[in-house]
Amino acid sequence: SIARYENISFVLISPPELVVPDYIKDEVLKKSDIPFREVLNIEDAIADLDILYMPRVQKERFFNEADYILLKDTYILTLDKLANAKPDMKILHPLPRVNEIAQEVDSDPRAVYFDQVEYGKFVREALIMTLLGLSA
Repeated sequence: SIARYENISFVLISPPELVVPDYIKDEVLKKSDIPFREVLNIEDAIADLDILYMPRVQKERFFNEADYILLKDTYILTLDKLANAKPDMKILHPLPRVNEIAQEVDSDPRAVYFDQVEYGKFVREALIMTLLGLSA
């Protein structure tokens, strides 16, 4: 569990329509004494982050499409939004990207999501080899 790590804290960034449910905050964060805060905009937290995990705004989480359309472009990561970020912050993303990270960010040295995908491939390969009883 993430609670095994020392000196961690979370900044939960989301619109009110997509806040992390209380039961998760209670059972995972509060129960493990992990400090967290909630903000509405990336810009409100970017200067404090060591890691930015950047998922997409998920259309299927909204009750109606109008709310999704109003919010989907609010959470697009651009170089302008990274202006106050730490120079060694890492940007993670599960890929594939829909529209949540501008392509201009790909060349920023903090963008490590392509490496993240490659490392995940190696882990899956190792797991498959282990399950099949194969050695490298």
